[in-house]
Amino acid sequence: MEHEDGYRGFYGDSQLLYESILIDIESRLNIIRKYKSLNHGRDPIENIKTRIKSPGSMITKLQDKGLVPIAENIPGNIMDAAGARVICTYVDDVYEVARILASQKDLRVIEVKDYIKSPKKSGYRSYHMIIEVPIYIGDECHNVTAEIQIRTLSMDFWASLEHQIRYKHDIPNQEIIASELKRCADEVASVEMSFITIRDMINATKDGGSR
Repeated sequence: MEHEDGYRGFYGDSQLLYESILIDIESRLNIIRKYKSLNHGRDPIENIKTRIKSPGSMITKLQDKGLVPIAENIPGNIMDAAGARVICTYVDDVYEVARILASQKDLRVIEVKDYIKSPKKSGYRSYHMIIEVPIYIGDECHNVTAEIQIRTLSMDFWASLEHQIRYKHDIPNQEIIASELKRCADEVASVEMSFITIRDMINATKDGGSR
């Protein structure tokens, strides 16, 4: 979990809620991994990262909404104070993990943004879910929201590179670089579909050979 103890100075008691929902999400994902590994012979998830948004980022986000930048104004206004990034092997793994999460009765999907089927103009691709789950602290139940981003390894690599460029304003030829990044994103999308085709061909050969 990527955060510092100093966050508590801003988030106060609500930090425990965000830490708890990340533990909850990671537990759900690890159960999916075990289930898929045992019943389908393959873990669809390569890596899971969780984080609580830094106080600086949260203050900016609250101010952008015209709100006083205090933790009490987060619930109902900011849905992604807590976040998880799930890295999958194949594109269809992304949708399968999202489907299983969405089917869980105690988890409510508030919003979905499918940037895989509809990429951003930059070429960014990922599947975003805003979810809400009940978190029990002592005798009280709190409905807490978080964002889950699900993407493939290549999508994550591309997003990391694009993020570096976006926050370095002194890089020359930014328009050319942005154009090249968009071209790479399109090529990666094509290659990923080829990977699925190759995987399915290999699996079909194995299934045929076992009969």
